[in-house]
Amino acid sequence: MIKTLVVDDQALVRGGLRAMLETKDDIDVVGEAADGVEAVEQSRLRRPDVVLMDIRMPRMDGIEATRRLMAATQAPKVLILTTFDVDEYVYEAMRAGAAGFLLKDTPPSALAEGIRTVMAGEALLAPSVTRRLVEHFVRRPPPTATVTATFSELTSRELEILGHVAGGLSNREIASKLFLSEATVKTHVTRILAKLGLRGRVQAVVLAYETGLVERGG
Repeated sequence: MIKTLVVDDQALVRGGLRAMLETKDDIDVVGEAADGVEAVEQSRLRRPDVVLMDIRMPRMDGIEATRRLMAATQAPKVLILTTFDVDEYVYEAMRAGAAGFLLKDTPPSALAEGIRTVMAGEALLAPSVTRRLVEHFVRRPPPTATVTATFSELTSRELEILGHVAGGLSNREIASKLFLSEATVKTHVTRILAKLGLRGRVQAVVLAYETGLVERGG
């Protein structure tokens, strides 16, 4: 069972999300929170695997709550639910370590599948959000020597795989493209994240675009 915490400042939204998810045999809604402060506390108490996180909330927003959750030793996967397809919010949540994003008008079946996807260690970005993020990132300045040095510990194969991760490919798709086993790709991704000190694939996407790695290697 995937233990899930639902965070939104609107009680009706929380109730609707809970009702949708409780119909799924493999998802257990272990709690709810009305703002970021409650989200951090409930996460500490309930130990969810996945947190469905709203962005705009009183007291503490979803971005700061995500940062605090990611600082924990055993951090949950955070899946952002938002009505705001706006670069600044999505970008900051990605940098904070969110595992993915869905817009609030996402169908119930896609919501459940999104939870399963981030639980499996894959990144999840709504196509419209991904497009806007890419358009934003490719206009960023060229990499500095300091940032370029960040990738010096990666092998050529790891750099290649990081480029594909940044391009939005899943482990299975990367494995097919490079004629590797899915397990081998997963091992490479784990090593990449460890070497770069990143929490997950989405932070790797951010770093790859910010440094121009995708343009150079993709």
